[in-house]
Amino acid sequence: MASASFEPEPDLSPLYPTPATVSPLLSPNFGLEPGQKAQLVTHCLVRACVFGELPLLTYLLRDPHAQPHVDLCIRDEEDVGLISTTIFGFGADSDRDIEREECVRLLLSEGADAATPDKAGWTPLHYAAVLSPPTLVSHFLKSGCSPFVRTCRNLTALDLVTGHSLIPGRETVALLLEEAMRSEGWAGGRMEERRKALEERTTRLRKRHAVREDINQTLCLDPAWWGESGSDIDSDGVDESELDEEIYTPQKDLGSMLAFSPAWLPEIFHSLITNFPITVRNSEPASALYLLARFACLYCDQAWLENLVTEAADTIEDTFFDRPDDLPCLVFWLYNTTLWLHLMKCDESINQTCEALGSFEVIEDVINSIFVFIIRKAEKKIDGLLDAALLDHTPLLSEFDSVQFESEWSIFRPFAMKKKPPTTPSKRDPPSSPFETTSPLPSATATPSKSLQQSIRNTFSRGRNGPTTPLQSVFPDSPPGPTPKDITSHLTAFHTLLTLSGVNPAFITQFWSQVMYWTACETFNRILTRKKFLCRSRAIQVSMNVSVLEEWVGKMGLPRGVQSHFAPVRDLLNWLQCLSSINDFSNLIATVQTMRNLNPLQMRRAVRDYRYEVNEGRMTEECTQYLAQLQKDWEKHRVRLGVEALRKEMVERDRESLISSEGDVPPSLPSSESIPDALAAQTSVDMLFDRLQGKSSWEPAKPPEALGEFLDSRHMLPLFFPSDPKMLAALPGKSPKSAGETKSNGLGPGCSETNLASVGSRGPLDWTMGGKKVRDVGVGLLAWVDGAAYTSRWTRPTEVEPDEEAEGIHDSPAPDEDPTLNLKTLAPLQSITPLTRRKSSRRGRSIMLSTEEENDFGIIG
Repeated sequence: MASASFEPEPDLSPLYPTPATVSPLLSPNFGLEPGQKAQLVTHCLVRACVFGELPLLTYLLRDPHAQPHVDLCIRDEEDVGLISTTIFGFGADSDRDIEREECVRLLLSEGADAATPDKAGWTPLHYAAVLSPPTLVSHFLKSGCSPFVRTCRNLTALDLVTGHSLIPGRETVALLLEEAMRSEGWAGGRMEERRKALEERTTRLRKRHAVREDINQTLCLDPAWWGESGSDIDSDGVDESELDEEIYTPQKDLGSMLAFSPAWLPEIFHSLITNFPITVRNSEPASALYLLARFACLYCDQAWLENLVTEAADTIEDTFFDRPDDLPCLVFWLYNTTLWLHLMKCDESINQTCEALGSFEVIEDVINSIFVFIIRKAEKKIDGLLDAALLDHTPLLSEFDSVQFESEWSIFRPFAMKKKPPTTPSKRDPPSSPFETTSPLPSATATPSKSLQQSIRNTFSRGRNGPTTPLQSVFPDSPPGPTPKDITSHLTAFHTLLTLSGVNPAFITQFWSQVMYWTACETFNRILTRKKFLCRSRAIQVSMNVSVLEEWVGKMGLPRGVQSHFAPVRDLLNWLQCLSSINDFSNLIATVQTMRNLNPLQMRRAVRDYRYEVNEGRMTEECTQYLAQLQKDWEKHRVRLGVEALRKEMVERDRESLISSEGDVPPSLPSSESIPDALAAQTSVDMLFDRLQGKSSWEPAKPPEALGEFLDSRHMLPLFFPSDPKMLAALPGKSPKSAGETKSNGLGPGCSETNLASVGSRGPLDWTMGGKKVRDVGVGLLAWVDGAAYTSRWTRPTEVEPDEEAEGIHDSPAPDEDPTLNLKTLAPLQSITPLTRRKSSRRGRSIMLSTEEENDFGIIG
């Protein structure tokens, strides 16, 4: 009988194996069976991979007693190998990540399997792409691991890292995998395309949100104006080649119109116009009015159509007259009224009838009124900044702080001088980029270069060499005042609002032409009437401020004709800079001939009130007498033109009275002199939509000639509509690139603001067509026409899945979603507030139908 052994069994699964504890067990003298040694080595190998024990792993792979029992192909129940098991530990203990990476490299060098996937289809490269450092991923790729291996869900390692969005901190890994795949001919996959599209959309939405926040802050707008935060309004435009003629004139059936009763028009307009919640690029009112007009024209008589158009125009006019300071309301109805005119004019089935009734003129009158309101809104803001930012702002104060004038006493000069602005950058003005440079001095092409350059040189030399004022250091620095950038920032917000709101590009161009004309007239008149600006030094600085506005026109991609209204201001400033340097009669003649935008009265007044600097030259007596003679000749010319205009007015009045005695008075026609100018302006507007024409060919309507000393800032330039009614649905294109994006345009880093302005003024006008989407109306439109009580007849409640609800397009809220819009609780229909100016004299005619007539059309249900 064998003797029993009471020695404990060796621990083949130690909890903390080390080379010191495992080595005695694997020695031949210990007496373990080969199977027991293999079990011990396998357990220690897995533990070394799990915890990243590099000394233990090195011992197992190098020791002659342990090496025969090492199996590098062992896998767990999920077919996960040793390399993948080692990679799982990355990030749990960052202090051991270096040793863990060395463990993976050691296993690869010893021949461990790195290509066989587990049950989920993941290879060690997949796990390394998500968990390990970029250096280990690069080592896998150099070791021959293919980045094209896909998991059971058809995902590569790059797809795991990027997915719908890039994993934070894995940018380098994604770059390594992408370059490795591209080196083998890969051109991009489905997941990458989806990821890039999502990233571009996220970036675009983030930029759009920032732009909207800036506009809201600058113009004090309600964020609700933009509608849904995720709405993509930049995708409204389509190529004009995608539109066919059938889309403009639908079939003559009841499915392409809205039936109504004239008795219900006040309530329909109250819901559709007065109480309609305005949001950006919502064309439901325009579509509803067009569908109502089709029914009135095709299935009723002309009186229905005339009454509909007139009352709708009156209601729209009442809406924005009651809210003259509500800029979103004005822009919203300018957009919808323009689309309404587009839909009516492009429909061949109702075009002739509307033309005969004068419906188009009624709608154009409303558009013109809204246009004037928006212009006044912009002019009001500029008027508050014009004096301080454009006239009083001194960008070169240090150069002119010592300029002295003959009319000033030098003893009081230190106390009357302006305080220097602080050296620290202003919060209003961001740090200028390397692309932004100081505006250049006015060009000398308009005046003799020798006189102007000598005058500017004398002024600068006096400013540098003149006595300094030590008392100025005693006064504290004053806060920075408004600058021309404050004006341009407001103009940029205004321009972006008009662009994002879908206002017609031709209207935007003419809008800025009118605003710049008013700004130029006001600047000219204020310079001429204030003696402090009638000097050489102030003319230089005002000229630099005006250059900021001219550069802004080019940066916004507007035609150069918009800034042409500043030509009189430029001539006046150049005249002030060089008049004291004119020392002979021939020089005066040459200078006067270049001042084509100044009349003798304006020149004479500038010379009479001019402030001479100390030791500054004066005109000769001969030059002064010549200017006086020019003034007298101009006065005679003014009288002659006034007499001719009075005679034409009397002849026209007699002709109209003669015609009125015989019959109806026809509409007044423009004079023969204004017809060529109107035709030229109309042709210029049509050229804006010609892809082959440049914006530089556009010229604004000519303002009246200034016969007196001042320009007429109250004059309104005529508003011209595109001759092609399809162009009424055109949408503005993308905004021009900013200064920081000039690299893509081929401009070098030394490009100045002036060059940028000239680049933005060239090329054709950027616009797209929006005629297809504005005609897509949904059933929700009936809520604004039939009212909340009748909407259920056309729709049935449906359950929407959560995913579909999140991804769907949200329409405008129906009246039953807002208690204030329910037809049962509507406020009284007539709530007129005091108006800013007299409304149009037209009023809609009430048409009462009998019950039989209403039943004939199936209106009363």
